[in-house]
Amino acid sequence: MKKISYPTAVTIGIFDGVHKGHQKILQKVLYEAWKNRLKSVVVTFDPHPVKVLQHGAQIPLLISLDHRIRLIKKMGMDYCLVKKFTKEFSKLCPEEFIKDILADKLNLKVLVTGENFLFGFKEKGCSKLLKKLSRIYNFKYCSIPPLKIEGEYVSSTRIRKLIEKGRLELAEKLLGRPVTILGTVVKGKSLGRELGFPTANIDPHHESIPPAGVYSVDVAMGKKIYRGALNISLHKIVEVYILNFNKDIYGRDIEVIFKQKIRNEKKFKTLEALQRQISLDIQQANDGSPTPIIPIIHLNLL
Repeated sequence: MKKISYPTAVTIGIFDGVHKGHQKILQKVLYEAWKNRLKSVVVTFDPHPVKVLQHGAQIPLLISLDHRIRLIKKMGMDYCLVKKFTKEFSKLCPEEFIKDILADKLNLKVLVTGENFLFGFKEKGCSKLLKKLSRIYNFKYCSIPPLKIEGEYVSSTRIRKLIEKGRLELAEKLLGRPVTILGTVVKGKSLGRELGFPTANIDPHHESIPPAGVYSVDVAMGKKIYRGALNISLHKIVEVYILNFNKDIYGRDIEVIFKQKIRNEKKFKTLEALQRQISLDIQQANDGSPTPIIPIIHLNLL
C-alpha cells in the first residue's frame, strides 16, 4: 500500500449490510472529515475474518463486497480500501496495525470505531488500547456506542436472522433501507417463458435471502426501476418476472428491492392453475392493475 499524502479520518470494519449502526459510525467520520478538512476513508476486509480463521464456518453475508462498496460510496465517503484478510494478516498485533497501516500509510488524524470494536491478533485491540495509541501516534480517537432499536442492539447477525425468518419490515427498519438482493441474471430452465411469464433467474452475490415464497418487488437496472413479482423456491432458486420489460439481460447485475410478501410457495395440480396463480401474483405486484390471463400452453413437463 502506497502512503497517502493527505490527512484522513478513518473507520475500520466489515460493515456487512451497512446498517443503521454502521451508518452512525460513517456519519461521524464524515463530520470529522468536514470539520477538520480531511479525506474520509473506510478500511474494510474481504473475505469475512471468521471464514478465514474458522475453517468451514458458515457466515451468510447480508450483502456482497461490491454491494457494500456501493453503499459506502452512497454515504459520501471519499475512499473505501479493501484489505484482503489472510491468516498471516490476522497475526498482526494491534499496535502494528495502527502504526504501520493507519498512521504511516493513511496519514491518520481521526479514527472512529464502534465502542465494542475488537481487532488485531486474537482480538487484543479494543477501545481502551486505541485511546492509548491515539496519544502515542498523535490522532484523535472517537468511539461510538452501539445503537438500539426496539430494545435490542442493531447488528448484522440480528438482521440476518430477521431476513431468514421473513421479518422484512423490522429488518428494513434496522438497515435503514429496504431488504434487497443484488445478483447476476443467469440462464435457467426457461419454464416461465414456456408458461407465458418469462422470468430472470438471479444468482445472488450474497447468502442471506428471505424464505421461500412470492414477493412484490422493484427491480433496479442502472438508473431505471421496474415493478416485478419474485419467486424464491424451497431450494433457494430466485427468479423474477419484470413487468413491462422484454429485453435480453443475461449476464447483467440487477438489484431486487423487496416491497411485501404476496404468498407462500405452494404446489399446483395443473398448469392452468399455476398460470392463473402467477397472473394473480403479477396483478398484486402491479398494485392491482389487471393482468390478462395467458391462454394455456400445453407442455410435456409432467
